[in-house]
Amino acid sequence: MSETPPAPSLPSSSSLIITLAIVAMLSGLLVVLVYEFTTPIIAENQRQATERAIFNVLPQAKTRLTFLVKDDVLTQVTDDQHGELLFAGYDQNGKLIGLALPAAAQGYQDTVRLLYAYNPFNGCITGYDVLKSTETPGFGTQITTDAEFLANFNCLDAKVNDDATGLMNVIKTVRNGTKQDAWQIDAISGSTITSNAVGRMLNQSGQKYHPLIARHLNLLNNASPLE
Repeated sequence: MSETPPAPSLPSSSSLIITLAIVAMLSGLLVVLVYEFTTPIIAENQRQATERAIFNVLPQAKTRLTFLVKDDVLTQVTDDQHGELLFAGYDQNGKLIGLALPAAAQGYQDTVRLLYAYNPFNGCITGYDVLKSTETPGFGTQITTDAEFLANFNCLDAKVNDDATGLMNVIKTVRNGTKQDAWQIDAISGSTITSNAVGRMLNQSGQKYHPLIARHLNLLNNASPLE
């Protein structure tokens, strides 16, 4: 009668702990390497997307300059500066034609981010480019395709009040077909959540940046490329 083979010995708990520690260390190292590799690529893609958006919303601009917002002060900076940035567009003669300003708000699924055009001379918002949106195709994404909605931005009234502390009127999205005033946005039927997000983000951005621009208009008008 044959003997039963002995059961294989189990690894010790210390060897299991060492193995898990090595695997965790290698996994962590891999995550760091992937992050270090992809971060500059993502940053460059974002930079290029922003650059395209600036000239999309300011099609008459031939050059642009970058300004940093800090402590309610606007300062011209170089393009490698990080922070809260605004972009001023100039024609071929160096005349200021408008600014590309950031705006963001929660949409139906996620945060929608825009770069929009603002003319400080007539107080109009004249268009926008979507930098980020994961809204449902055919509904939330209509903010980039619906002709009637886009017509709101032929000249959306975003004038600054007399003492340059805010907007003269609150920018607000209204129910489709009920727009009466130039500072109202006629919503897209069936896409009211994203339409409302556009109204909120433009009002928030306008209340913050448009008075600041009015107070620094001389700086913007006379700016030139930094050495």
